[in-house]
Amino acid sequence: MSFQEFDVTVHTSPGPTCGTFNRLWLSLIGSQGETPPTSLSPDHHLLPGSMSLIQVQADGPVGQLVLVRLRLEAQTGFPDLDWHCSRVQVCRRAGGQESAEDPETQVFLCDRWLRTGDGDVELPCGKLCLLADESEEKRRQHRLRQLQRQQELIRWRLFVDGAPHCADLNSPSQLGPNLSYSFKSPATNMHYLKGFTGRAESWTSFSELETVFAFSGLQNSIAKFVKAHWKEDWYFGYQSLNGCNPLLLRQTRLLPPNLAVTPDMLRPFLPGDSTLELELQKGTIYLLDYEVLDGLPANIINGKEAYLSAPLCLLHLNQQSQLVPIAIQQMPGPQNPVFLPSDSTADWLLAKIWVRSADFQCHQLISHYLRTHMMAELCCVATLRQLPELHPLHQLLMPHVRTSLQINMQARASLLAAGGAFDQAVSSGLKTIHVLLPRASARITYSSLCVPDDLTDRSVDKLPHSFYAQDAQRIWDALNGFVASWVDLYYRGDDEVQSDSELQHWITDINTHSFTHNSGFPQSFSTKAEVSKFVTMLIYSSSALHAAVNFSQVDFALWMPNCPGSMLRPPPEVKGSVTEDDIVSFLPDVNSSCRIAMVLTMLAQPTIDFVPLCHYKEAIFRVDAHHRLVEEVQAKLEAISEEIAERNRKLELPYPYLCPKCIENSVAI
Repeated sequence: MSFQEFDVTVHTSPGPTCGTFNRLWLSLIGSQGETPPTSLSPDHHLLPGSMSLIQVQADGPVGQLVLVRLRLEAQTGFPDLDWHCSRVQVCRRAGGQESAEDPETQVFLCDRWLRTGDGDVELPCGKLCLLADESEEKRRQHRLRQLQRQQELIRWRLFVDGAPHCADLNSPSQLGPNLSYSFKSPATNMHYLKGFTGRAESWTSFSELETVFAFSGLQNSIAKFVKAHWKEDWYFGYQSLNGCNPLLLRQTRLLPPNLAVTPDMLRPFLPGDSTLELELQKGTIYLLDYEVLDGLPANIINGKEAYLSAPLCLLHLNQQSQLVPIAIQQMPGPQNPVFLPSDSTADWLLAKIWVRSADFQCHQLISHYLRTHMMAELCCVATLRQLPELHPLHQLLMPHVRTSLQINMQARASLLAAGGAFDQAVSSGLKTIHVLLPRASARITYSSLCVPDDLTDRSVDKLPHSFYAQDAQRIWDALNGFVASWVDLYYRGDDEVQSDSELQHWITDINTHSFTHNSGFPQSFSTKAEVSKFVTMLIYSSSALHAAVNFSQVDFALWMPNCPGSMLRPPPEVKGSVTEDDIVSFLPDVNSSCRIAMVLTMLAQPTIDFVPLCHYKEAIFRVDAHHRLVEEVQAKLEAISEEIAERNRKLELPYPYLCPKCIENSVAI
């Protein structure tokens, strides 16, 4: 009887910490049988970048190779270190009866960290495919076992009732090395802020704020521009388009019924021969509505009551193509005064500050945490639980959402926990979060998460100087083309979408654990176009949108009066009751101001292993068909980067946040 023999080459990834002292055991699994476990000889070590040869002999028929099984065993007296395996190559020796059944060399991609605690890890051979295209039963069973294991390891947990669910994990150590990432060290301006954390008192004057900013904002040109222009009406409107929260502004054709304005009240701020009715018809009236904050309980900060308002702000696109505020009401209802540009300088400035403070709450918890972080985690958990690694959408999505589990877990344990920044420094404290997140979740719609629909619905796509909208549309189009081409590789027609049980289970899992109202999310997939749009939305939310709302925030908030995290006096109920000197007493205390600035500075730092949008470290993206698609989308994004850079060179205030070169491939902080 002749026994089949195989030459197996194990490739350790080249990173300096990718090697391990552990002993490797390996088995080959074929359609007819499998080889006994074989270990690497003692004089061969799994060194970084090494290729280790193992000769494997079968004791019976193997058939066509399907899987390679790996297992690490700790060595007595040596540290139990994780090992990063790149791939395993198997060559069946010539002369055996079955040599014609396999290619000359088969490659089993690994491209991940392995641990002794993982037990047996099986690597499939062959290309990505849908379950229906799996012709080998052992590969079908491998997909099923992998999902069963993932569903045991990663479960859903309720964070806030009425909001999307999160991963049921208690410690970052439970994530393992494949779902973890590294932070970059803090920026230098933390040095000038951390000494104020014990000063639980109001700022004495704007002059004192300016002294601190001279140090903390020394190297931030955008923050300096903000400080120079934050009081100006045109810049207030500009921020609603291109600030750190460009998602709320919308055109209105009807005045909100709870906004107590009259046409005569607004006539002085409109073109001389126009009326409010005409401007509404022309589409030049826009609205910022923070009704989601109405009636929420506010925080206690430094033993003092903080305040929240739910402002309504009307803006007008004037004849100079500037979007300027023309009316602000701090709380809905006829009993509350409507502040106008013609009011005293102090009244009008304070009214705008109240809007900016309300915007801070909505930006942090809704635009940033809910719409990017929670969406990424929702996708990540559902993908790990419902799409096996051989599914093409698993491979496409995971580089964009993998880091979300760690950062969100850390946020829930620190920023959003007792003693964290929201508890100690923000008007929307812990009690607020548990009301605001469900309320905001009930207002999320699928169309609001899809850039073309959202920009059209809000009528901001054609506004002059709407740089976020322009850049977002271009990036969405590039991503959607990439995703649609990826989907075309694996789905020959819409019928294959409908019959893909793994895909349908995935969208069901997302819907079950996301938004409980009629949000417009697809309940199932019927066409390739539906799949492409949904996947594009997830990738955009986890990368480009996150870049726009996260990496911009320190620029706009470092000059604290522009984005106060809390307000320590209630909104004025009558006009003329405050002076410019009084305004500083409404603002956050010294310690809470500096704590927020330090948190935002930390959040603005890229990770050590920063990967730009649609640049992939994973080997699967270097496979021929995938590599071509990646090259195409990278070329499109590079062209967009050049266009944005050219535009920004001509602007006094550039908008850099959606330059693809600067967009992290995933939610990473």
